[in-house]
Amino acid sequence: MRAWHWFGLVLILTLVGAPGVQAGEGAERHGASSVAEKALEALKLRMEARIKEGELLAKTGRLEEALEAYRSVGTLYEQGMSTVQRLIAGLGAAPAPVKTPFLRPRVELKPVRPETDLGAFVGRAGARHARPSAASAITNALEWLKAHQSPTGAWEAAGFADWCNGQRVPLEAARPDGRGKPLYDIGVTGLALLAYTGAGHTYRGKGPYTETIAKGLRYLKTVQDAEGCIGPRKSQHYLYSHGIATLALLESYALTRSPIQRVACQKALDFIAKARNPYMGWRYGVRPGDNDTSLTTWMVMCLKSALLTNKEDARKDREASFKLDTAAFSGAKAWLDKVTDPDYGRVGYIARGSGPARAQEMMDKFPADKSEAMTAAGMVARIFMGEDPRKSKLLKLGADLCSKLPPVWNTADGSIDMYYWYYGTLAMFQVGGKHWSNWRKALDAAVVKTQRMDGDACGVKGSWDPVGPWGADGGRVYSTALMVMCLEVAYRHARVFGTR
Repeated sequence: MRAWHWFGLVLILTLVGAPGVQAGEGAERHGASSVAEKALEALKLRMEARIKEGELLAKTGRLEEALEAYRSVGTLYEQGMSTVQRLIAGLGAAPAPVKTPFLRPRVELKPVRPETDLGAFVGRAGARHARPSAASAITNALEWLKAHQSPTGAWEAAGFADWCNGQRVPLEAARPDGRGKPLYDIGVTGLALLAYTGAGHTYRGKGPYTETIAKGLRYLKTVQDAEGCIGPRKSQHYLYSHGIATLALLESYALTRSPIQRVACQKALDFIAKARNPYMGWRYGVRPGDNDTSLTTWMVMCLKSALLTNKEDARKDREASFKLDTAAFSGAKAWLDKVTDPDYGRVGYIARGSGPARAQEMMDKFPADKSEAMTAAGMVARIFMGEDPRKSKLLKLGADLCSKLPPVWNTADGSIDMYYWYYGTLAMFQVGGKHWSNWRKALDAAVVKTQRMDGDACGVKGSWDPVGPWGADGGRVYSTALMVMCLEVAYRHARVFGTR
């Protein structure tokens, strides 16, 4: 940073050491002066970090985001100067107001208190409303995730075991097992962030995970390409990772209304629109011609999140935050109608009658008849697109199917399917009644009681073993984040149709 950027800082530092402090005030004044100097140094580091972020964004052609990053430096400066000047006032100095020397004046954005009643699906209230057993499990899991975040801000599906609280684990030290595959780093980073926002945490304020969340969001934005795709397109599954990461950004935006984040969200939504098959849903890649229920449901969740944010904007007479692909919901519904058995309510993955997705080598170990993952996913998508579970025959049939396969932690019979449990929990919560109460009891037994509590957070304490059909891909980060999201559903989402 050029010297003139720090003109104001030099002036304040000069004032800190200015004669105005009487000799008799000694150690107390010196201590206060030290606090002011530390505050200035912290401010300097924060401003430098934002400028570096702006430079990186500019180099990759993301000029609008770069400009927002540069402008935010001015806000940091003003807030920091206010704090430092109050400290100096306590020393007896009377400094003149220092104007922001960085860039042009900007419209002041008032700090936004986290609106924990909003969020992507409305009704998020935070972990304080969770059952005691679930609240404890969630806290332990969030601590584990925090411990294994890499310095880049990512959660690494394979490399998580090499990190402990930001430090590389020594080669001779023990490491937790459960490594996944690096191809899924973007996806598991999105899931980890969703675990935090699901408990009402944001990167603002003084919460225990503010820096963790901020680093994760920053990482996702730095790997977003010019078309809006989040992460590299190295495997056919990259669109899954993009959808999950997009939902994480949208969840965070709903809580903070960050203008910088809004830009990244819109670009991600634009890529979702670009990738959708005409008149249908999504599959691997951009408009590949074929569709699948799993990926389509993730995209519906993203669009529902953005739509609810826009509705909240309208309620408060604000300009809509996002421009959306308005035809996407009808396309997704057309796909679901195509793959849903009208007599039994079962939803297929890539065709009517097809079972849940499985890697070829996992099909024997995790039989398709042990899971209704696609039925649950299809139910979630239908409900979020406006279908009422109190009136829909297909949703009632689907709920009956899922009720026959509640969560059971049995490592011997292939019944563990965390992906199914997540969608099943979302769906059954929306259906309500006995379907939900019975599912919830089974979920507690399967999830809360199987959380690893041995060792410490740098090992496995707070995590779940990745023993399901996708555990070898996403690893321990995937399993832990997904189980937290299951436990958060009951207080993270509102019932769309007021079911009981």
